[in-house]
Amino acid sequence: MRNVLATLLVLLGFSALAQTQVRISGWGGTDIAIVTGLLREVVQPRLDKEGIRVIYEPIEGDYTQWLFNALSAGTAPDLFYVDIFWSESLFATGRVEPLDRYFTRQEVAEFLPNLVQAFTFGGKLYGIPKDFNTLALQFNKDLFDEAGVRYPNQQDTWETFEAKLRQVQSKLKDVAGLCVVADFARFGAFAFATGWKPFDERGHTVLDANFRRAFEWYTGLGKRGAARFAQDLGEGWTGGCFGGEKAATAIEGAWIAGFLRDKAPNLRYGTTFLPLDPVTKRRGNFVFTVSWSMNAQSKNKEAAAKVLKALTSPEAQQWVLERGLAIPSRRALANNPYFQRPGKEPELNRIVFQGSTPQGGAVYPFKFRGFGGDWMRPINEALQAVITGQKTVDQALKDAQEALDRLTGRK
Repeated sequence: MRNVLATLLVLLGFSALAQTQVRISGWGGTDIAIVTGLLREVVQPRLDKEGIRVIYEPIEGDYTQWLFNALSAGTAPDLFYVDIFWSESLFATGRVEPLDRYFTRQEVAEFLPNLVQAFTFGGKLYGIPKDFNTLALQFNKDLFDEAGVRYPNQQDTWETFEAKLRQVQSKLKDVAGLCVVADFARFGAFAFATGWKPFDERGHTVLDANFRRAFEWYTGLGKRGAARFAQDLGEGWTGGCFGGEKAATAIEGAWIAGFLRDKAPNLRYGTTFLPLDPVTKRRGNFVFTVSWSMNAQSKNKEAAAKVLKALTSPEAQQWVLERGLAIPSRRALANNPYFQRPGKEPELNRIVFQGSTPQGGAVYPFKFRGFGGDWMRPINEALQAVITGQKTVDQALKDAQEALDRLTGRK
């Protein structure tokens, strides 16, 4: 009996030692509880059958700097988050493994095309989108009711939307229709609606007549009595104004739900699409997304690919969606019953999901080649200067164009 028991212990020990370990990393904070629960309840049970053990290593602090340093030092995990904003700078280093040989075309086609394209660089796929966000319009039902103004809706153009904002702001003297921010991450969606593109075929940025039309409309909202500058309201983002009932509307993604759940749990709000450009009859939007990507130096690439598939499986995305944590990146979940549930959060998530589809209009990933924040800075400075009255539109756009020409090499 002792010999049998000893043999079993040896076999069990050998089995444990024989397990393939795959290290994964993402940022810390609130994400830790999400990933830990997902691994425990969905991912690890599936991988146990494969003899794979996931080692989760969340990173507090500056995750981006940590990842670039770890990849350079050869200490990075097998799988890691990549934010779309700085993805191309990372993919250009050659330290991220192309995923084309691990995923069939059919498997890739199961994800939303905009998201797949966002992580395609040089014709190769470098990341599988784990989830995403787009921008939507949130509106405070009580404030619109109090002002006697119709709610914003998906038929609104910039003009009809602005008219509603002006009515609210004129009737509720201490409430802004919208609080505007000097940030391309919000304004850019309106520029895209005009047909303007961030880069031309030669990689240059031209602030043309279409861009100017959106710029003049957005920066003039305050002067026309439809909005107030977020900083003047003591806030840094439209969600802060909205949650504090300093503004009747906000332009945010699904991330606002958690903030409002904590800060304004009784706020009655609805969600609709961003308004249409009255000229093109189209709307614009951003895709904000994060991928799971693979270390090109990983010694466990086949096992890492299995972990990646488990992390982005339909079961994993369903688990995340039902907890109101993120918007799934799989096409098949577009008609998920969760989106049809009554309530403000399912409606918010449904509109955000649809924002990445053709209903979203001209949708661009939130990335600017390898330039990152350096590309946005001249536009943000122009927005700030005009909104605060420091520059005319002509001067602000002239200065921004000159800065972008230097950055992109346009002469």
